Amino acid sequence: MSAAAREIENLVYTYAARIDAGDFDGVAALFAHGRIRGIEDGPPETVFEGSDRVRQMYEMAVRLHDDGTPKTRHFTTNVIIDVDDAAGTARGSAYYCVTQATPELPLQIVVTGRYRDTFHRIDGLWWFDTRVMFVDQVGDTSHHLKF
Repeated sequence: MSAAAREIENLVYTYAARIDAGDFDGVAALFAHGRIRGIEDGPPETVFEGSDRVRQMYEMAVRLHDDGTPKTRHFTTNVIIDVDDAAGTARGSAYYCVTQATPELPLQIVVTGRYRDTFHRIDGLWWFDTRVMFVDQVGDTSHHLKF
């Protein structure tokens, strides 16, 4: 694996660690030069561009518990990264599986899906350009999401 691919893979895993910590500022910072698309080719209201909008999206959607976390674990697997080092761009895909346990909810899988990502390099650092989230399976998200 190239150094660039490893850096991008670490970016993907950093996203998971920060969301599980309830660190919405930290998650949002990963998209300072990018966006999250809630729906592929969706209308403008499903696109959250830049740190402020990404933070707003997570504040609107994710339920934090008394300890300031969503009490989840995002497991990211099957990470595939294709880097165009000369252009400073990359494409990636991965699967995710989110587990959750709360005092009222026994440990269980609450959602699985896929990410399709693009990345770009700015001043030697890799950033998310666009993340599209696909939901494949949904369990009990009543303790995880606000809707």
